[in-house]
Amino acid sequence: MSKFDEDIRRRFQVQPGKRFRLKDHDPGWSGDETLSKEERKEAALAFLSEDVQDLIRVQDLLYASRTWSVLIILQAMDAAGKDGTIKHVMSGVNPQGCRVHSFKKPSEEELSHTFLWRCSRVLPERGQIAIFNRSYYEEVLVVRVHPQWLAAQRLPDFTEPDRAFWQARYEDINQFEQHLVRNGTAVVKFFLHISAEQQRKRLLDRLNDPDKLWKFSTADLAERQHWDAYMEAYEEALAATSTEWAPWYVIPANHKWVARATVARIITNVLDSLELEYPKVSDEAKRDLDRAREQLEAE
Repeated sequence: MSKFDEDIRRRFQVQPGKRFRLKDHDPGWSGDETLSKEERKEAALAFLSEDVQDLIRVQDLLYASRTWSVLIILQAMDAAGKDGTIKHVMSGVNPQGCRVHSFKKPSEEELSHTFLWRCSRVLPERGQIAIFNRSYYEEVLVVRVHPQWLAAQRLPDFTEPDRAFWQARYEDINQFEQHLVRNGTAVVKFFLHISAEQQRKRLLDRLNDPDKLWKFSTADLAERQHWDAYMEAYEEALAATSTEWAPWYVIPANHKWVARATVARIITNVLDSLELEYPKVSDEAKRDLDRAREQLEAE
């Protein structure tokens, strides 16, 4: 791994077991300040282009080897750029080997199971990449901010959530992810960190652009009123669930080009660390291939 890559991992990874505060992570970070903004943006776009090409290579290895799968989790406040990040970072991958799943309000069927059930149903099979646009982490984020929604889950002997309740959910998530990693699913988790002011600008941009009106929801505005509660929920959840086997990365998202380039670089690093190889061909299979080659050349 290059020094540049090490710097990225060290700067953005939530270190397991260490104190974590969101205020220590600048959502407006954009790289080397000795360079102009245009120079920084140009460099980020170059890195993104390079990593998109690298992703094509390593995804082919992942698909061919069928030993590992990859689960990418994206969490963020509204308008932080999850959809755009997916679109740009994964622009070159083979759609046969990649699936995106978005998780909205749970259905009655989903509420009748454990909080991990609906996400576990669409985990990636070996050789595949799955991207969760929101995930089971909503159960310790949005439900933490709106605990009254827990009533719909009909939990036994439940009255109201206390600290022990949330701690138990963090433990369930950590054990679930450890099980996934032990069985060949690499888990990569990103929190796209946007400031309240930048979110305000993007929401206004949607309202002022006729082509973006479809993106705006009054629910986004309602949830914005709970900003401080969400930041507290994110801070605690990330600290409790960033582990050696499934770390969190806090990605500065005020500049979309920074977020996309950083996410792409971390994903390629993770895939490279799996040391994937194409399947080995046995001597018997090679002889069959030689005969097939001879037959085709003789036609």
